[in-house]
Amino acid sequence: MTDVLASIVSYPERGVGGNNAYRGNCSPKLIEDLIKHFNLQEVCDYMAGSGTTRDAAENMGIKSKIYDLHSGFDLLNHEIPERPQYIFWHPPYHDIVVYSGNIYDSKQVQNRYGYDPTVSDLSRIPSWEEFIKALNYCMMKQFSALEKGGRMAVLLGDIKKRGKLYSMLFELIKPGTVENVIIKLQHNCFSDNTRYSGRFIPILHEYVLLIKKDAPLIYPIMLTYTRDGDVRDMSGSTWRDIVAAVLEDLHGEVRLEQIYERVENHKRAQTQTHWREKVRQTLGAYPDIFRSPRRGVWAYKKIARTTE
Repeated sequence: MTDVLASIVSYPERGVGGNNAYRGNCSPKLIEDLIKHFNLQEVCDYMAGSGTTRDAAENMGIKSKIYDLHSGFDLLNHEIPERPQYIFWHPPYHDIVVYSGNIYDSKQVQNRYGYDPTVSDLSRIPSWEEFIKALNYCMMKQFSALEKGGRMAVLLGDIKKRGKLYSMLFELIKPGTVENVIIKLQHNCFSDNTRYSGRFIPILHEYVLLIKKDAPLIYPIMLTYTRDGDVRDMSGSTWRDIVAAVLEDLHGEVRLEQIYERVENHKRAQTQTHWREKVRQTLGAYPDIFRSPRRGVWAYKKIARTTE
């Protein structure tokens, strides 16, 4: 175990604690290092999985309070029972591992605790957008419960599906003071035996986000949201960019009037009196990008690509 945390951590040997057969389970050494670094006397975990946080706390001789959906606590709907000083949170990585009804018996949970865990299981939320909404709700709920000066350590991952990256770190709401982001190298993963084809880049790391609550009422908050942008309205786009994008979108050979129609209702045209002249000037200024097969007709020159 290292004396202090660094910006990159690696635990080839997972250590003692938790259940490595419980998929998605993290190394107890990470939690032990967090306990040592912050000199913790107690740690709370509201998605405790197989109990790694409890075992790490026992290894370090401190107290822990752990809860999970499979053992009677629903973070989405139940009140957090204490005002914690330190929270370790390792949420599901969307639907990469489905927990209720798969890793544990959901019917047994329902019979014992009186609720169906599949309803509140973040790993069963079908869409990424709804998953992020639930993830952010859980983040704020835990942060709100912290005492002043309290901290959260959140273990997060990236997901790659059909060529698109989905990043929990980028989209997670970040209240309070962001103290550090630690890169945690992954070892002995289920996907280690998978052979990838093409240009797929395997994900070999996770993130540990460290957040501090510096004030009881008012705190900074960092939000990430996605919206559609339009090249024709972006302040940094040039006339070359706009005309090229319009021609790419229209495909093939198009009349000059069609280009005008695609530009006239957007910011760049509305803020420039002689925008039509600017469009024509742009088309003529870049023969390596635009071609004119005949008068009044233009097309985009397809640039040869070596990669896709």
